[in-house]
Amino acid sequence: MSAQRSKRRLMSEINVVPYIDVMLVLLIIFMVTAPLLSQGVKVNLPNASAKPLDLKANETPMILTVTADGKYYLNIGAHPDQPIDAQLVVATATAVLKLKPDTHVVVRGDRNASYDSVLRGMTLLQAAGAPSVGLETNPNDVPRVEITGKP
Repeated sequence: MSAQRSKRRLMSEINVVPYIDVMLVLLIIFMVTAPLLSQGVKVNLPNASAKPLDLKANETPMILTVTADGKYYLNIGAHPDQPIDAQLVVATATAVLKLKPDTHVVVRGDRNASYDSVLRGMTLLQAAGAPSVGLETNPNDVPRVEITGKP
């Protein structure tokens, strides 16, 4: 018996076909779910002529969206498509700004949102430690107005 065992060699190859199948299934799952993760909240931005932010290629600003009905959405977090309350806005923004203090902070206020809601959103972000808060606008169809004369 011992002579038979010594002649037998162990198979040292790994069968990779099941791993390739699993990889292809995961690839399909990620391809289907990736577009769903990048959806945002639809708002009607006001028109204004302003220069765009100078962002690096891999830099994403923190965006607080204020809808016409006064709800807040933050693009950072587990559910960017669900409204969040003021306390969660401050807590999330504080955590992000502690990790990355140079993060650009922007408020996207709907054209029909009340001034109070947008201002309150800016105040929440400043309470979280944002040194400056920008306003996102739609640069299309902005009428040019020239002011002449003295006030």
